[in-house]
Amino acid sequence: MSAPRPQAPPEGAGFDVESVRRDFPTLHQEVHGKPLVYLDNAASAQHPSQVIDAVAEYYRRDHSNVHRGVHQLSQRATDAFEGARDKVQRFINAPASREIIFTRGTTEAINLVAQSWGRPRLGAGDEVLISHMEHHANIVPWQMVCEQTGATLKVIPMTLRGELDMDRARELVGPRTRILAVGHVSNALGTVQPVRELVALAKARNVPVLLDGAQAVPHRRVDVQALGCDFYAFSAHKLFGPTGVGVLWGREALLEEMPPWQGGGDMILSVTFEKTTYNQLPWKFEAGTPNIAGVIGLGAAIDYLETLGLEKAAAWEEELLAYATSALSRVEGLRSVAIRTGHHCAMPIMDFFGVPATARASFAFYNTREEADRLAEALVRAREVFA
Repeated sequence: MSAPRPQAPPEGAGFDVESVRRDFPTLHQEVHGKPLVYLDNAASAQHPSQVIDAVAEYYRRDHSNVHRGVHQLSQRATDAFEGARDKVQRFINAPASREIIFTRGTTEAINLVAQSWGRPRLGAGDEVLISHMEHHANIVPWQMVCEQTGATLKVIPMTLRGELDMDRARELVGPRTRILAVGHVSNALGTVQPVRELVALAKARNVPVLLDGAQAVPHRRVDVQALGCDFYAFSAHKLFGPTGVGVLWGREALLEEMPPWQGGGDMILSVTFEKTTYNQLPWKFEAGTPNIAGVIGLGAAIDYLETLGLEKAAAWEEELLAYATSALSRVEGLRSVAIRTGHHCAMPIMDFFGVPATARASFAFYNTREEADRLAEALVRAREVFA
């Protein structure tokens, strides 16, 4: 099943944001009598019609379980499902599609690594190293596995500039470090971490690296082979795809060594009451009926981005960020452009800066300069109200 293509910008005209916006139905509505300005993309991005149509087409025409039926609907559903796996492989330049594991999201992907890779290997005196800037999904799973195994959680501190303290990172990667798990891009601050330097630092001590790429894949080209990491996790819903779907990429040699995290259907080759033989990669980590429509939607989202041109979209986002930063600089007392309120599942960062919460404006390629101006105007008005 191939997804329809987005409306391409006119030749030579650069990035045509107004044309792109026509692909996103949610953007064309009013909220409280005013046109919607959606600036919560870091939490969840909107869906283009091409993704919505691909999901609907599966339910209209091909709904069936995958891998288990010999009838036509099951075969079509399986082809679309496994075709999406191939698209993910190419999208992140993984060596093989069997290294692509479908999960319920970044959170489940990290939990899978913590329990399947970490729990059998960690013990008292071992150390798991994360950073102060992690999403809760890259903190709590490691706390849990440390409690289960007696290992210790170590944290790379951050600076007042919102950057990792690399001097301390060099000190903390030591002989007892068993894994380094860090976010590629901070969800609360937008900081792009020096992941290649971190990976090189870890590899010098043969320490495997997991990267939380949830905030990276929607905005930059990710090449897991060039990054040199061992695990990479991300979610579909931040990549303009459905919720409830994520990806774990892992090096084949590591995945082969890891036991299944969950048991059930599809992750087995044979079952008796005495013994179960597990399936091969990637299916040994995909127990039960998967989110078939969601995976197909993820494949359609990747089709959309590849046709649109991820590099062009990223360039527009950079231009928009620069424009928004300039527009917001006239708001007196504004500390930074971090709009969603709350702790953004990053409470340690809020504690570090001594604030209960921040307001986060997160842009996607379908946002406009006019929307950045409206954000600045709203902040000026808000300051006048609360002054």
